[in-house]
Amino acid sequence: MKWAIDLNHSQIQFAVKHLGISTVRGTFDQFEGTIDEENGHVTGATVDIDVASINTGNAQRDGHLRSGELFHVDEFPKAFFQLTSFNKSGEDVTAIGQLTLLGVSHPVTLRGELNGPVKDPWGNQKVSASLTTTISRKVWGLVYNGVLETGGMLLSDDIKLTIEVQAAALVEAAV
Repeated sequence: MKWAIDLNHSQIQFAVKHLGISTVRGTFDQFEGTIDEENGHVTGATVDIDVASINTGNAQRDGHLRSGELFHVDEFPKAFFQLTSFNKSGEDVTAIGQLTLLGVSHPVTLRGELNGPVKDPWGNQKVSASLTTTISRKVWGLVYNGVLETGGMLLSDDIKLTIEVQAAALVEAAV
């Protein structure tokens, strides 16, 4: 069975420490993806993220994030995730895949839980996943930073990603 991510009930969030004292959070508001499943086991997943849809609630900061100092959205408008392995133990899951950002691919391990399937009030089959990971932004070339007067850094290297996904079963069209 193939499942399509429901953008209206899903979110890709990130969090990064700013000045070493606070956390700035944001989302990627536009993305799409599918999940492949056979006999109750996830066998594949892909997600395409529109990097220009980055949203921290601050237009000036979002413009800087899209610029050539950070995400280079003119040159790299999309980020991609491709699942390479998936393990489920009870409700706990580990999803390993390749994350491509700024044209650079590295493995990431996401951990969390999988729920469903359930039928919504309109008879549609739904599943959900709640996954988190922490990545090093420098590994993908997001090296912009500044040294503070105290010797600390403007931005932490670690970025926490939280993915909340609800997906709907795709109905195969009759041929």
